[in-house]
Amino acid sequence: MIKMKKGLFTLLIISCTIGAFAWGPTGHRTTGLVAEKYLSKKAKKALLSVLNGQSLAMASTWMDEIRADSTYDYMSDWHWVTVVERETYDQNEKNPNGDVIQTIERLMIALKSKKLSKEAETESVKMLIHLVGDIHQPLHVGKGDDRGGNDIMVMWFREDSNLHRVWDSQMINDTRLSYTELAESFLKPDAAKVTAWQKESVREWANESIGFRQAVYDYGDGKLGYLYNYNNFHIVRLRLLQAGVRLAGLLNEIYG
Repeated sequence: MIKMKKGLFTLLIISCTIGAFAWGPTGHRTTGLVAEKYLSKKAKKALLSVLNGQSLAMASTWMDEIRADSTYDYMSDWHWVTVVERETYDQNEKNPNGDVIQTIERLMIALKSKKLSKEAETESVKMLIHLVGDIHQPLHVGKGDDRGGNDIMVMWFREDSNLHRVWDSQMINDTRLSYTELAESFLKPDAAKVTAWQKESVREWANESIGFRQAVYDYGDGKLGYLYNYNNFHIVRLRLLQAGVRLAGLLNEIYG
């Protein structure tokens, strides 16, 4: 049995109740649509078969939708990871139930092996699409003391909310854009940037999310609105775009 650092086991147990939704449907579908724009022709053809004709955008929400089915409860901790302050992921004790970093890395190995059944391959691709989005939401790389911002009660304009929900969906939903409109609004990164983003590892993506903590947690008196949105929505846009470009990179590795 793994010996846990004092207090960390408690953090992991408490964190099991963390809100597992990241970005909400609009954000996840935006990432899926962006990814489709960067797929190779070979990968597009393969994924059309693997996903039974479903788009990446529509498949992106499967992992949240199946939370209503207790059969899939074992996946609940795979949406997030805890990296406590002043430690790295490698230094942290690992959640025995798994986390988003472990799961993305494991899915890549399994999908590249070409040994999965058709059903397992389809589910694995749907998980990969979703979890690449999750890890780019800064509060899904939590610091272990507030359930990824779920315990931080704030006001979003005149509505009671929490910090996690603001980042998951409220900033996005307040644009009144569909996922197709939001994806089309992004400035297209040049080829050098696409290559650089796709070369970075899953653990580097997590470190980027950690790097946004100062901005995320600068919520003042908790009455959030125009100024907080102005200061942070560019981060939301960047992370959705990066997630889509990087997801395409992974899928091209597997199927391209």
